[in-house]
Parts: sequence; structure tokens; C-alpha cells
Amino acid sequence: MTPTMQALTTLTPQEAAELIKHGETIGFSGFTPAGAPKAIPEAIAARAKDLHAAGQEFKVGVLTGASTNKWLDGALAEAEAISFRAPYQSDPTLRAGINRGKIRFVDMHLSILPQIVRYGHLGPVDWAIVEAADVTPDGEIVLTASVGASPTYCSRAKRILVELNRAHPATLWGMHDIYEPLDPPYRQPIPLTRPSDRIGSPVIKVDPAKIVGVVETNIEDEGPKFSEVGETTQTIGNNVAEFLAGEIRCGKIPAGLLPLQSGVGDTANAILGSLGAHPDIPPFEMYTEVLQDSTIGLIRSGRLKFASTCSLTLSKAQMREVYSDLRWYRSRILMRPQEISNNPEIVRRLGIISINTAIEVDVQGNVNSTHVMGKSLMNGIGGSGDFTRNAYISIFCCPSTAKGGKISTIVPLVSHMDHSEHSVQVVVTEQGVADLRGKEPRERAIEIIEKCAHPSYRDSLRQFIDAAEDGHSPFTLSAAFAMHERFLETGDMRGVDWGKYCK
Repeated sequence: MTPTMQALTTLTPQEAAELIKHGETIGFSGFTPAGAPKAIPEAIAARAKDLHAAGQEFKVGVLTGASTNKWLDGALAEAEAISFRAPYQSDPTLRAGINRGKIRFVDMHLSILPQIVRYGHLGPVDWAIVEAADVTPDGEIVLTASVGASPTYCSRAKRILVELNRAHPATLWGMHDIYEPLDPPYRQPIPLTRPSDRIGSPVIKVDPAKIVGVVETNIEDEGPKFSEVGETTQTIGNNVAEFLAGEIRCGKIPAGLLPLQSGVGDTANAILGSLGAHPDIPPFEMYTEVLQDSTIGLIRSGRLKFASTCSLTLSKAQMREVYSDLRWYRSRILMRPQEISNNPEIVRRLGIISINTAIEVDVQGNVNSTHVMGKSLMNGIGGSGDFTRNAYISIFCCPSTAKGGKISTIVPLVSHMDHSEHSVQVVVTEQGVADLRGKEPRERAIEIIEKCAHPSYRDSLRQFIDAAEDGHSPFTLSAAFAMHERFLETGDMRGVDWGKYCK
């Protein structure tokens, strides 16, 4: 026990779990697996199984910053202990429960979540359970590898449990910038004009009387699993890098570039790698919600000058690299609450270039980033909309096909729309780049088909355009889902009989 722990009650994970009652709502720390508690939620899941075996009900509402880890979302979903969940998830067991209608799921833009919690639209927050690198008797909490919505959960919760994780050094103090704005009509402009600006506190400050107990652990974050960069993702990355380099050459982007936001996953890693390697892309800054492995090498090489983020979503090896030299990284990385990292006001002010991934894109430029075949949830909208709708340039990327070529990601009409044509400016696949800015509907359709669609689907998409009825957009309602229906019938989008849709 450290000196800072002497005035706080130490609990076992099981003792902490016993405090949680059926029907309560818990706000957990975490944004991706980074910074999410582990021992306490796993103990809650074990308790739920025991209660269920004894014929007793036990389910809780689960709020987080974004997705979490196997100890939290995975364990609680497997124990059938979640009544509702918000705002984003990526766990396969949880996803299955949501898609079967067993778990209520509220998908929402991540920037608005804290305000919605403060307004009470998700009900009262009974508990905040947060992972910390340090906690003091006077109520100062140093978070670990993310911030997420933790400040709001701690301020709104009736009681707090702290999971003090010794895998994260207490010297993380200074890596966080905790700022929670007032709500309308009292909100002031957020005083941030550069990614590196510090505007808040390095700690969350709470009434120490709310801290019911501290559970000590020593568990490393789960860490994401990235695939090797393949030919398709590498080509997408190169296409994005060359497009932005071209924008700099023609003066549409300042010579020093603008701050970048990048989504999560293998494609995002490939894009950042390509940007770092391109000779005509200058050293740049990021104002984003997640930092992945590729960013650490870019920071070390000087290609990435500063990164403002909400989460360090790093492999165990890269996290150890950061922790081994925290003093050096502290002047180059800053973690903020998602309400600030994803804030539309800041995105528009800084002129962010947003780069996110899509499940499918239609010929008008509408993007589906959340649902397969219009109904089965994948993960959620996350922060992509926060950035897309306010970006200086908004870019969406995806391979041109999926399922071995049986699915075209370029379709006549998306089966679920998360980002409308009015927000999406650039579409990139391994086939090329479609710049939609300043183009009317037919021009956009031609640009996307000829630049981004796979050659095996271009004729089919052209036939959809040719069959279009008169109107502002080249569109025929009866044919809009012909490719999706073909896939559901045959397992392959190819082979649509467009003749029956012709005028």
C-alpha cells in the first residue's frame, strides 16, 4: 500500500462487485480497450452468473467512452448481465446479443455522450468505475491510457470505485488534460486553438467522500490486434497520401498541412504509414480520438510533431515503449475527454482533415459505417460523424470489394446511412480517389464509379445510372437495392438483371 492510499478503503474485486445492485447504471472509464477497468467488471460478471444460477435477476446498464475489453464488455455480455449499452462497442458476444435483440443498444456520436449523460437522457448514473494510475485521499484521480467520458461519469455518479492498476505508472500525471465544459446556456467558447494547447487539469477532481473503495490490480491493457499491411490497404494508404500531397501542391491545403484525424484499424495504420513515408507530406500534427501503433514510430522519427487524442490504443510493446520514456512523450502526446477530442467547434476551428473507414458507399457519396445489409450492427458510428461533418476535408476509405469479390462496397444506395452526401467530400479505395467537391449528383456518381468501384462492378453500376428516372439525382427507387437483394438470394452481388429496371 502506497502512502497515497492510506485514507482510502481497499477492496477486493469481489467486495466491490457485491456493492453493485440489479438495475443500476454504471459509467465505466475506457475508450477502446485502453483505460477500461478489468478486475471489477470481471467480478461483476462472475457475481451475475452466480445470481442467475440461484434464480435471481441481475443486469446493469453499461455506459463507457467507446468500446472496451474482454474483461468488461466481453465478460458482462457472456454473463448476460447487460440490460442496455451505449455509446459504441466492438465485442463479438455483445454484438451478437444486440443483434438478437437481447441487449438494448443506443448508438450515438461520441462527442455528444457526456452532455446527454449530464442532461439525464440515459437516466441516473449510480456508479462510476474508473481505472487509475494514481488516486489521492483528497479525491485526485490520475487516469491511465484514455480519458473517454470519465470526467462526466465521476461528476455525475452517486458513488465511485477506483481500480488502481499498477501496470500503469503514477508518472502518467501530466499526460491528460481534463476539461469539462458548462452546459448551455452557460457554455463558453472552448479556449483551444492548437492541438498542443493545455486548457484543463492533469487529474479528475472529485469529492473524496464519493470514493467508496479502491481495488488494486496489475493488468496490462488487452492491446489491439493488427494485421500485416496487405497490398490493398497499402494501396489505399498510398492513394490518400498522394491525394493530400496533390492538395498541398495546388495550394488547397497550406504548405504545412493541417491537423489530421484518423479512425481505427488496419487501414488507418496503413494510411498513417503512407503519410509518414511520402516525401511531399511535411511533418504534421494530429487532433484525433485514438492513437494507434503507427503513430508512435512517426512521433519518434519527427514526422508526427504532436498528437492530441482521447486514447492510447497501442499494442503492449508500443505501450511499454511510451511508458519507458514518459518524460519525452509528455511534450508530444496529450489525452483529452471525448467531449473535447471530438468537439465539432474545435474540428471546424482547426481545419481538421478527417480520414475514416466505410462498410459501403453509394454512388451519391452517402456512407454506411455501422450496419451490414442494413440491419446487423457491426460496432457503431463512434466519432466518425463528429469529424466528418465539420472537417476541412472529409475522406472515407474502404476496399472496393469484400467477401472475395462477392460484395461491392460501392453500391447504388447504402443499406444504412450514417454520413450523407452533404458531409462526405472524398472517397478512396485501392482503385483510386473520387473527389466529390463541387460536383452535382450525376457527376458524383460517375466519379465514384469510374475512380473507386472495382472493374467487375462498374458496368452494373453504370446500368443503374442509365436506368435512372428523370430528376435531380440519377436514381430509380425500385432498383436501389437490386445488388443487395441479389447477394441475399445468391451470395454474390454480380449478375443483376438491370433490364427489368430500364425505362
